[in-house]
Amino acid sequence: MKYMIVWRATDEAFAQMGNVDFNEMIATIGKYNQEMIRAGVLVASEGLDDANDGVVVDYSSEPPVVTDGPYGETKELFGGFLILNVASKEEAVEWAKRSPMTGPGFKAEIRRVTEIDEFPQDNEWIRKEREWREATGQL
Repeated sequence: MKYMIVWRATDEAFAQMGNVDFNEMIATIGKYNQEMIRAGVLVASEGLDDANDGVVVDYSSEPPVVTDGPYGETKELFGGFLILNVASKEEAVEWAKRSPMTGPGFKAEIRRVTEIDEFPQDNEWIRKEREWREATGQL
């Protein structure tokens, strides 16, 4: 099963990260990622750019409204994610507990990623997506 781990941090926690040497931070996260690679569970690991540099597409009206900057409060934003292929939610939790991104203001949300096999296989759009995934080596 695949699980996504999403990291969240308060403004204070993000500011605290600014006090850590960048190369040291990369090395610490790199060691964590290497553990997951050696264990054969890491599928993807990505950080995200500053939320202030992003845009939000709000579908509350027609046409949708696009605004600059983050959506909502800082506590609703996330700064990066992992996708793990593990046997259970408990195993995903254990990997999240090993994260080097710890301390007051840091949190990780863990959610299962649904698989294409969970959807009706006789659906035209599911068949098309399955063909695309097979053609691109994702299945």
